Amino acid sequence: MTATEPWLPVFGYGGHIKATTQELIIADGSAIRRYPLQAVRHLLVVGGHTLHTSAVTNLLKAGAAITFFDIDGIPVGYLYPYGYRPDEAVRLAQERAAPHRFAQPLATAGLQSRLLLIEELYGRAGHDIFYAGELDFLHQAREELAASVTMEELRRLSRLTGDMYYEILSRALPPELGFRRRAGRPHLDPVNAMFSLGYAMLYGNCCVSLVGAHLDPDLGMLHEGPGGLVHDLIEPQKAVMVDRTVIRFAREVIAEGDYECSEKRCYLEANLSTRLVAAFRDSIDQSRIDTQVCILRDALLTNAEFHVLYW
Repeated sequence: MTATEPWLPVFGYGGHIKATTQELIIADGSAIRRYPLQAVRHLLVVGGHTLHTSAVTNLLKAGAAITFFDIDGIPVGYLYPYGYRPDEAVRLAQERAAPHRFAQPLATAGLQSRLLLIEELYGRAGHDIFYAGELDFLHQAREELAASVTMEELRRLSRLTGDMYYEILSRALPPELGFRRRAGRPHLDPVNAMFSLGYAMLYGNCCVSLVGAHLDPDLGMLHEGPGGLVHDLIEPQKAVMVDRTVIRFAREVIAEGDYECSEKRCYLEANLSTRLVAAFRDSIDQSRIDTQVCILRDALLTNAEFHVLYW
C-alpha cells in the first residue's frame, strides 16, 4: 500500500504505529496497513495512539515530518528532522495569492451545493419549503457571486445566503425539534448540536490535510481569522458530508429520549452521539478533502486552474 498523498493521517484512538528502515506499519485492532517509508513525507497523528520510537527515528532519518493533533484535528506540535525546512514555497505562495481568485469559486460552490441539497429536499418534503421568491433570490445570488468583483460583496452574499439556507432547512425538519436557524453555542436544540458535531469533525479532517500540505490553516481567502482557510474549504463540503446526515437523523432517527434540552443548553445523549459520529465517518470523504487541498496547492504553486469539488 502507498500513501495517496505525501501526507498520511492516522485518526482516532488505539492505533499502534511502528516502522522498520523500509516501511511504516500501522496496526488498528486486527487491521494492519503498511507503507513504503519513502512514500510518507508527513505523518499526521490525530488523537491517541501508541507511537514507537522506531517509527519516530526511521521517519526522521528518511526526512519525513511528524505533526500531532488533538482529537478535534487542531495541531498541537511537530517533530522535524535535524536541518529540516518546511515547504516554504507553499506558504509564500499562499501569502502572495490574490484572495478573490480563490474566494469567488469557493463562495459560488458553497451556495451551489446548498441549492442542490434543498432542491433535493423539496422533492421529498411533501410540502412547499420555500417562501415566495426565495428560490429565485438564491439562484440570482449564485449568478451575482460568480460575477462579484469585490471581497466585501462575496462575503456579504455568502453570509446572507447561508442564513437563508438554514432557515429553509428548518421548514423541512420536524417542528418539535425546535430548529429555526443556525445558532452559536450553547445550542438550545438538538439539530444545531448535531450540525456542530459534524462540522467539528469535518473541520478537523480538513485542517489535518492542510497542515500535511504545509498550508497555513489560518490564512483564509473567503474567511478571515483563525481557521480561515479550513472554513474556506469545508463550506462547499458541508451540504453533502454533514448536512444530509443531520437531516436524515432529524427526520428518521432521533427520538425524544435521545436529547435533553433546558433553558441554557441542549445535550445529545451518548448513544445518539455515537451513532452520529459513525455516520459522519462514513459521509466525510477524506480522499475528496485531500484532493481539494492538492488542487489548491497546485493552483498556488503553478498557477494551475482552481476549481472546487462540492457534490
